[in-house]
Amino acid sequence: MKISPEQVQRVGELARLQLSSEETLALAAQLSRLVAHFEQLDELDTSAVEPTSHVLPLACPQRSDVTRPSLARALLLSPAPLHEDGYFVVPKIID
Repeated sequence: MKISPEQVQRVGELARLQLSSEETLALAAQLSRLVAHFEQLDELDTSAVEPTSHVLPLACPQRSDVTRPSLARALLLSPAPLHEDGYFVVPKIID
């Protein structure tokens, strides 16, 4: 399937992109090559391949959800240049 410059221009308009005629032609050629590559991949017989979400069999390590004591507030605030009433004091950035 060949991607036409008109199709690229239409998608560019939908994406609010201002494409020059050279960019439109270049993108049409690049997208056509990309679609041709996918068409070539589509010819492969993948009926014996199990669907996967990852290439490698990775498991997400999880720790048990156990409460434990956290650091003391005074220790956390000690390196801060400014703190007040147990909170960090930072410059106001939004009016």
